[in-house]
Amino acid sequence: MNREDLERYENDHELALFKEYRDVLPLFKYVVETERRLYLANQVDVQARSTGGEIFFELTLSDAWVWDVYRSSRFVKNVRVVTFRDVNVEELPKMDLELTDQ
Repeated sequence: MNREDLERYENDHELALFKEYRDVLPLFKYVVETERRLYLANQVDVQARSTGGEIFFELTLSDAWVWDVYRSSRFVKNVRVVTFRDVNVEELPKMDLELTDQ
């Protein structure tokens, strides 16, 4: 496999991941960003913790989807994340699903 084939392979996987993200987004209530990953979840609990003078965040996500091109299964029931950087949790606007006859 040459460099162009590898880049094309990676680009194809990133595009497929983006399409999956776009398709599953309406199923979730929150978008959670950490320094390493992006998650979609329906329940989010963020706790600031302190140990030895350092502050970190412990996140518990339920009914979640993980943005990770290398995971074989991106849907997870429960996720526990520990991070030493800022966490961004955004509540998604409710979307009305439109059903069409086609």
